[in-house]
Amino acid sequence: MKSLKVLQHPLAETHNQLAILEGSGLYKHALFADKLAAAGVFPLRPVDIDIFQVNVGKMCNQVCRHCHVDAGPDRREIMTRQTMQQCLDALRNNPHLKIVDLTGGAPEMNPDFRWFVEEIKKLDRHVMVRCNLTIILANKKYHDLPQFYRKHNIEVVSSLPFYTQDRTDRQRGNGVFESSIKALQMLNEEGYGKQGTGLILNLVYNPAGAFMPPSQSSLEKEYKKALLEQYDIEFNSLFAITNLPVSRFLDYLLESGNYESYMDKLVNAFNPVAAANVMCRNTISIGWDGYLYDCDFNQMLDLKVQSSVRHISDFNAAVLTDRNIIVKQHCYGCTAGSGASCGGTLV
Repeated sequence: MKSLKVLQHPLAETHNQLAILEGSGLYKHALFADKLAAAGVFPLRPVDIDIFQVNVGKMCNQVCRHCHVDAGPDRREIMTRQTMQQCLDALRNNPHLKIVDLTGGAPEMNPDFRWFVEEIKKLDRHVMVRCNLTIILANKKYHDLPQFYRKHNIEVVSSLPFYTQDRTDRQRGNGVFESSIKALQMLNEEGYGKQGTGLILNLVYNPAGAFMPPSQSSLEKEYKKALLEQYDIEFNSLFAITNLPVSRFLDYLLESGNYESYMDKLVNAFNPVAAANVMCRNTISIGWDGYLYDCDFNQMLDLKVQSSVRHISDFNAAVLTDRNIIVKQHCYGCTAGSGASCGGTLV
């Protein structure tokens, strides 16, 4: 089966991916909305929104096989300072938005990234940055990122697909594991991941193929033991995240002939407890251009919020809380087994 990459226009690719996920003319699976209805949680509605997730751009120094953002060095979508200011205005007017989760691409590649972080901290918010680790060593202008993060007490969340070189490099590119280890050691030198410092360093595991992640707690113990013994690296927690059938990972599933079997795994592992606790219920996702989404995955499928408020310039928390969350077949990835979110398992 041909990859979706033969389509040149991003919006056409998005529409094609949605058609595949909905099973039009290809594969048929139970509608996710029907599963939610049977579990008594449809329509899916927000609870109090307290996480403000901002994608500051799709530019990245890596091209990872599983990336649902389809990020890379050739992407030019970058959040402007004007849109960042609109985000700051929304935060200032909504003190209940306690956590700001900055993502990309490599968020650090946005030229206004450090200014944005400093302005958010002035508003006394907890800031998380999803750092791919290799960016720290990619260019000398990024070498002081560990010091910058420590100065502003930023929580660092970093992807490390596995604690061995072969599995990590297969998923993220040659040399990525070595650079990631060096970056983790640099973060440790600043106190990150060390007991008693209050500097939080969390790692993220993504499966390297068409399978679901193992037990998060067991995997965390393996990671901690291996990284400490082999590289003297410490960290706080491991987040095990299921790969959702979106963008590059969907391409991989189609090209390898694993799409139908992988969707079967997700559908058969549907967990109503996880469904009641999905991250879209307390998170609002802001795209690089300021448009609003229920989650980062819906953002990549161009599924803007079902609300009269659709852009950060018009942000209204009360209106956004009173909406139905858009669900599609990719949502099975967040509700399979123990569930998955940007903060790891849900159950």
